[in-house]
Amino acid sequence: MTTIALNYRVSRSKIKSAVFSKINFKLFCLVIISFIVAMLAFYIFLVNGLTHGVYVIESYNKETRVLAKENRILETNFAESGFLGKVTKKANELSFEKTTKVKYIEMANNSLANAQ
Repeated sequence: MTTIALNYRVSRSKIKSAVFSKINFKLFCLVIISFIVAMLAFYIFLVNGLTHGVYVIESYNKETRVLAKENRILETNFAESGFLGKVTKKANELSFEKTTKVKYIEMANNSLANAQ
């Protein structure tokens, strides 16, 4: 055999060793489909958690608004029971009444002393 033939035989054996083994197509498809199904289930799980979180935040916001409204009412009641309550009680004792209608008297320009 010549050197060219031997080199050809050696190069051919190297090429055969570099060939990848065949991948089973059905097994590959099964793995890909199961991966897609697992990712879809994980996505549904995450969306469910996100929706639950939004619902909890909204219920906390609603509860906060109710508590803030009650707080304003309590602050008003406390203020009325304090100084304002005493003033109202004293005004009732002195027979003061709340005004309902105010009428203004118009005066002529020169009826009083002119301010300079």
